[in-house]
Amino acid sequence: MRIARATRAHIPALVHLMTASPLLRRYDVTPRGARSSLLDALRDRDIVLVAVAQGQVFGFAWVVATDALDRSAYLRLLLVAEGRQSHGVGADLLAAAERSARTRGCRHMLLLVTSSNRRARAFYAREGYRYVGRLPDFARPGLTEAMYVRSWRRLRAPDP
Repeated sequence: MRIARATRAHIPALVHLMTASPLLRRYDVTPRGARSSLLDALRDRDIVLVAVAQGQVFGFAWVVATDALDRSAYLRLLLVAEGRQSHGVGADLLAAAERSARTRGCRHMLLLVTSSNRRARAFYAREGYRYVGRLPDFARPGLTEAMYVRSWRRLRAPDP
């Protein structure tokens, strides 16, 4: 497996991953909407990384780097194909996404995960993310998101 920057050539495979995901069905992801969002991400120079083996894309990470919230990056989506989960692909994509965000000067990574998604929440906790709080009806009416954050910079102790 290798992790690479996504290109326009990867868009059809990424759209397929998004529309085939049982987790994304609750967000009403459509092929047209997914394609449009991904093309915008590439145009805006978001960090979009793909996990590829033998020419097949089976996972991706999408990060928006910002100056907001003390130069935080936002992990918009980390998605691994069904049948490829729990084999380290997500952890490798997340690590590569973090490295890319740090090279852009980001100090933290924020993410939202549906609060009922226990597997994902446990994964992010294992990867060093700290639970911050709940956001009811934030991304979609009727769904509650859990926010997590990971900081890379060392905080100085306040001056006495």
